[in-house]
Amino acid sequence: MPGERNQAVTTIIDGRTRHAVALPSARDRLLRMSVHLPVINGEPGPVHARILVVADVLLRTLEADGHQLIWACEVPDPSPERVRTLQTFMTALGVHSPASFTSSSGEVLDILGGPADVCVFGDGRHDAEPGVWVGVGRVDGTGAHGQCPAAGEDLLAIRLGLLSRPYHRPVTLTSSDVVEADRTLLRWRERVAHWACSPSKPVPQEVGRAAADALAADLGTPAVLDLLLRAEVADGVPEGAKFETFASLDRILGLELIREIGRLPLREAGLFRPD
Repeated sequence: MPGERNQAVTTIIDGRTRHAVALPSARDRLLRMSVHLPVINGEPGPVHARILVVADVLLRTLEADGHQLIWACEVPDPSPERVRTLQTFMTALGVHSPASFTSSSGEVLDILGGPADVCVFGDGRHDAEPGVWVGVGRVDGTGAHGQCPAAGEDLLAIRLGLLSRPYHRPVTLTSSDVVEADRTLLRWRERVAHWACSPSKPVPQEVGRAAADALAADLGTPAVLDLLLRAEVADGVPEGAKFETFASLDRILGLELIREIGRLPLREAGLFRPD
């Protein structure tokens, strides 16, 4: 968690050994990450969404720990049209853009300035790659379309649904799961906008420590989301502290929980119109 991670060492279950390993601590240079997407037939799908979300949360976690990081996205046939489609898809998912898209492992080395420290995959076909191997589980289910958004569709509900499960395990995401995630996002955004009107209070120390520990232990985003659920209804936590908790953790989760700040009073008055 931002401000609570100075002593935390992020560990990941290496996809090759199935053992927990500490991620490199390269304070004197940029950490290097490569993200490998499988073949895209038409639009990006649920597997691509999950790989990109996991890579993005890992990037945000390492940056919150004081690292600087550069990453490249390796994808078959990175034509200009495909790259534009992926960029639209990533923006809708709240994923930060890579330094470059490429189809060549050699180009990845050139882009990153050396071998990757961390490699994120959706399958086991790249076990010859150097660095820590982050293996992302498959996605099944009728709700896991994960495609470029239609008008009015919020792919951050897909992101929330994926973050609520351990990233390395296979997941089934149903339409009901996505609808429930979307309702949770709407509720949280409205409450964060309401809490933002209260005097600011610090994030409770025990919440900050628990969030930092969960993220450092193999990107435990389900535990972080559980902390938010408990903080939401905690009677003893001031609203200003609830706001700071949600805003701070959202820098890692990337769910745009502060989106409605400044809009809620207009909506209640019937004056706000979505873009």
